[in-house]
Amino acid sequence: MISLSLCMIVKNEHDTLSRCLECIKDIVDEIIIIDTGSTDDTKDIAFKYTDKVYDFKWCDDFAKARNFSFSKATKEYIMWLDADDII
Repeated sequence: MISLSLCMIVKNEHDTLSRCLECIKDIVDEIIIIDTGSTDDTKDIAFKYTDKVYDFKWCDDFAKARNFSFSKATKEYIMWLDADDII
């Protein structure tokens, strides 16, 4: 059986994050959330689904943020979603 890490970059996703994580939580083996400076309760929502929530100082470079999220993954395969994605 394969193992799967979900890596997400988020900022101020209060309205969409729960819905996204709810639909994927039973599919992936770990959830990694990279917060780039939320000022709402995005991180509180993320902590309901995983303890792997990390801060990343936004430097106007999606590739750096994405690669940081991938560096935290421990499973065989990695996938990413945006907070407004639903499966």
